Amino acid sequence: MGVCPLARRPLRDNFTGLLRPWARPEVLTCTSWGAPIIWDGTFDPDVAQQKAAQQNLTIGLTVFAVGRYLEKYLERFLETAERHFMVGQRVVYYVFTERPAAVPRVPLGPGRRLRVERVAREPRWQDVSMGRMRTLHEALGGRLGREARFVFCMDVDQHFSGAFGPEALAESVAQLHAWHYHWPRRLLPFERDARSAAALAPGEGDFYYHAALFGGSVAALRALTAHCAQGLRQDRARGLEARWHDESHLNKFFWLHKPAKVLSPEFCWSPDIGRRAEIRRPRLLWAPKEYALVRA
Repeated sequence: MGVCPLARRPLRDNFTGLLRPWARPEVLTCTSWGAPIIWDGTFDPDVAQQKAAQQNLTIGLTVFAVGRYLEKYLERFLETAERHFMVGQRVVYYVFTERPAAVPRVPLGPGRRLRVERVAREPRWQDVSMGRMRTLHEALGGRLGREARFVFCMDVDQHFSGAFGPEALAESVAQLHAWHYHWPRRLLPFERDARSAAALAPGEGDFYYHAALFGGSVAALRALTAHCAQGLRQDRARGLEARWHDESHLNKFFWLHKPAKVLSPEFCWSPDIGRRAEIRRPRLLWAPKEYALVRA
């Protein structure tokens, strides 16, 4: 992954205070543009909690639970979020589904609310994935954008396994893909069809980011979702579909507009990869992929 060029001096962050990039010499702890890459041990979670409390934040968490994804994954996602996501902070969950009455009633702690928003059922799972950028853009311009100052957008087929706190907050937040963070850039699965709005030329792209988790301020996410929705519309008008759908467009956006903070694979890890010494404390774990069941 390389060596952080700033590892010999401290980094400061509005949500974590003093960061310690030197604490994890075996991994890359900052980007070439000076953004921190957050690994366990590089921040003090107590300081992060204090910094967030001083700012009196409400943090949004959005998730799409459409079709069989609702019964299969949503309840565990919400139950584990209540145990681990932004504990001690004000949180508003937004669940987007075509069946609001089927959303499970999960007990919520003080200062935590659940909103359910109806969305149309799309004929293909790819259309659900690609349509969420448009839906998120509209929600961020409406009640969600008025209720929350920062928002995280996550896939439902995963669950929280460790503390996911204010250390993850920033103006814009990208997630290193667990399967690709060790790969050389020439092998990363960026969109290479030059006709696509998501295309990156050879030599372009910093890291490969995972669309299962991204976040930031409402304004930053409005810009991200507008970019992705527009690119998806352009591709559809040309009869194109990017290789990895909205994730391809998200990677194009973060190449053009560098994220202010990058989360290490500890924040969104796949147990199928197995044990790796640098993955000390996973925060989110992917559920087993049962595509034949949930995408039928």
